Amino acid sequence: METESILRYVQKEEGMAVLASLVSVRGHAYRKSGAMMLMAADGHRIGSISPGCLEADLAARVPRILERGRFEWVSYNTEPGVDPIWGEEMGCGGELVILLEPIEGRLQAVLLDAAKIVLQGTAVRLVRELRPDQEMDYRLEEDGPIQDSVARQGVFFYATRLAPSRRLIIFGAGEEAAALEAMARSIGFATVVADWREDWCSRERFPLARTVVGDAGRIVEELRIGIRDYVILASHHLRRDREMLQRLLPLQPEYVGVIGSARRIGLLFGELPIPDFVDAPAGLPIGAEGAAEIAVSIAARLVKWKSGAEAAVRERRHA
Repeated sequence: METESILRYVQKEEGMAVLASLVSVRGHAYRKSGAMMLMAADGHRIGSISPGCLEADLAARVPRILERGRFEWVSYNTEPGVDPIWGEEMGCGGELVILLEPIEGRLQAVLLDAAKIVLQGTAVRLVRELRPDQEMDYRLEEDGPIQDSVARQGVFFYATRLAPSRRLIIFGAGEEAAALEAMARSIGFATVVADWREDWCSRERFPLARTVVGDAGRIVEELRIGIRDYVILASHHLRRDREMLQRLLPLQPEYVGVIGSARRIGLLFGELPIPDFVDAPAGLPIGAEGAAEIAVSIAARLVKWKSGAEAAVRERRHA
């Protein structure tokens, strides 16, 4: 979820930095293989590898890596009783291998090329090849299955999927939208708030989200809603939600969440079957009340849904 922020940093050439990539994980860990973090020379960070336990140690290596201009491998074993430092301090029970690389030369050039592609909405693979002479080559490939790092004929291969953020479109700019937009943005979604009431979509209410004003037809057309999008119907206006629903169903977005009671959902769908990409009522059943709790419920569902959807995509690509 930090991919776009890292690529924008590289694009703006904001200063010397090191890219930390979680190459492999055995056992339990805070992040999965493929997670990235950018550590700038001035101390600025984007992303995370751990819940904060490893970042200081990794950051301490940045000056040396930038001075040498060469990558470095770091391993941590957080199994209690195995590593007298990290195992006793963290106790997570996982073994992590992290690749630290100065963002310069060929890697910088490849990341700049990746930024042009990913920030336009297309995923790519960043492939590394560590040759027998211990020099690292980089290239971009079309999006495809990501396998564990492997060594073939003396050459080490490691690929990272660089993907754009999923977009969450919230139809209805009420209090729930304000709470959910902020929370969804914090978990990596690119957020859009859409409503037919212009004064509800003000920059004061949604300073960091894109806003679109219009009826269902205009919103769908302007945003070009597609199969990778997530949409929440939260206008609490039956006719407006039904119009949006009728526009959305043929487009088959990855997720459509409908806020409301079972009775209201029945009125919205009528005799229409509810497709498997529709979550109605939206959110996890945690007994949420009020805008903030409802936002928590829906954000949790989005995380779970996105994880399952991405796993399904990976399975289809391997099939």
